[in-house]
Amino acid sequence: MIDLKNKDRKKTGSKNRNLELNQALEAIHFGFKTLISKPDERLAEIGYSRVHHRILYFIARNSECSVNGLLVVMGVSKQYLNRPLRQLTEDGYVDVKQDSQDKRVKRIKLSKLGIQLEFELTEDQRKRFEKVFRSAGPQAEEGWRKVMQLLVESGEN
Repeated sequence: MIDLKNKDRKKTGSKNRNLELNQALEAIHFGFKTLISKPDERLAEIGYSRVHHRILYFIARNSECSVNGLLVVMGVSKQYLNRPLRQLTEDGYVDVKQDSQDKRVKRIKLSKLGIQLEFELTEDQRKRFEKVFRSAGPQAEEGWRKVMQLLVESGEN
């Protein structure tokens, strides 16, 4: 297990730097594991996986987007999205309709059932973030957001 509280570790030398970087990797692994544990349990109860939650989450924040728009927002392929989106639609969590201007375009939004499930899954995560951000303080939250943004941007190069 990681020791993030050890303030006495040396800050110089590649061996120590590798240790610090490994601790950062472990922190993100175990933090993410904690963040997704409750939603994953709920998803398993209904035969879904994390990808279903991701789809619900992004549709909730991009309602009435096209399927292709969702692909772009999520940064995934049609193949990745097809099966779970079809399941969510067939199970009544996602509504699909043709675009009024272009009949080739499918518009998607959450149904009432989908809104409820997405809220249930995501609310636990928002509460966890609220609790840890409050505990860490605004400067730590700002630093965390900066690191996450830079991490995202590093994948775009």
